[in-house]
Amino acid sequence: RLGILIVRHLKRLERVILGYLEVCDGPEEEARLGILETLQCTIEHAWPRMPCRLPVLLKALLKMIWDVHTDQGSTPEPVKATLLQGATECLILLDRCSEGQVKVLLEGVYSSCEENRIRECIRKVQENT
Repeated sequence: RLGILIVRHLKRLERVILGYLEVCDGPEEEARLGILETLQCTIEHAWPRMPCRLPVLLKALLKMIWDVHTDQGSTPEPVKATLLQGATECLILLDRCSEGQVKVLLEGVYSSCEENRIRECIRKVQENT
């Protein structure tokens, strides 16, 4: 709703986003799904300010992808797939607004990662133009 005016609140919003991405909130993962949607909207509206936040957001998204992949809890597979899709979309948006920096940073992760599900997310980001 705020549009570009969201840049006034980016510092606080970033802390909230990072906090929600870190914590599993049960089998339906409603909070994480909601915060991924919020992050997507934030990136779309405040894209000029995203490159300086790239290291922090990239780390948080990759950690969340890893946590979702390794979760042995009660989270159903369709919810996990939706979370991974949302995180991948955020990475694609970050890559677009940072002029390809995400692709460059993910190259090393892709080559050293042996988990197919995580490699698939990274591959989608690298193939997106």
